[in-house]
Amino acid sequence: MEFAPLNEVRCELGEGPAYDERRDALWYCDIVGKALHRAELATGRHRQWSFASEVASCGVAESGRVVVALRDAVGLFDPETGDFSELASIERDRPHTRLNDGKVGPDGAFWVGSMDERPTKEPIGTLYRVDASGNVEPKLDGLYVSNGLAFTTDGRTMFHADTRGPWIDRWDFDARSGQISNRTRIAHPDDATGRPDGGATDAEGCYWSAGISAACLNRFTADGERVASFPLPVAAPTMPCFGGRDLGTLFVTSLRHGRPPELLARYPLTGITIMARSPVAGAPVARFRDL
Repeated sequence: MEFAPLNEVRCELGEGPAYDERRDALWYCDIVGKALHRAELATGRHRQWSFASEVASCGVAESGRVVVALRDAVGLFDPETGDFSELASIERDRPHTRLNDGKVGPDGAFWVGSMDERPTKEPIGTLYRVDASGNVEPKLDGLYVSNGLAFTTDGRTMFHADTRGPWIDRWDFDARSGQISNRTRIAHPDDATGRPDGGATDAEGCYWSAGISAACLNRFTADGERVASFPLPVAAPTMPCFGGRDLGTLFVTSLRHGRPPELLARYPLTGITIMARSPVAGAPVARFRDL
């Protein structure tokens, strides 16, 4: 794949790209920059909104608002008014953790995990399910860095990763109840192959994982076989996302903050969201059910 910059906006820690099919736009976060970005794909127009804390991940809501995970809260952001309405606080009493990767599930809830943000990490992170009423349900604990959430087109499978595990799991998913079951460890990507950061699924049921340690994008079957690996022009890719009207474009965010100068010189696009035509279309991502 031939990757090119989406625009000239450089994030310190780009994350959480989410395609908005109604606006034909890509939403994405800069965690360190405490900002939410929107790029309109047809016009190239870009907007940015600043927040008081880190902006960890996001998703598109039925109402047209954006569900946003901040450092210790999940809420709804209205881009027309600039208003943010908190739905729930999460781990506000835990100084060593913050929220991280999140995605709207086929059940219409926002799934988001936490992480230990200290350099020497401990397994104190948790995966949560948050619905529009503000109900927060812990789903899985014992995580170092919760990451890689993605769901298959039929809504029956969830993928989830731990960047410091490092591992990728597959779960059975019930879109009616939001219950997960039958946890299966499918892969243990290492530093050389690319520790798993954010993820996405394609129309063929495969799982795409940002290999943050290896400047690549890995494609796995549902059983964990790595069937392709694509080199990227960014040093530390953080999350892929399928978008465009046909879901045939891949967008990838990346981490610039803390990377050594020699690495940034080798990968000058690091921090800029990149895009390429994909060899396979992506799976659509559900909208947060706030209506």
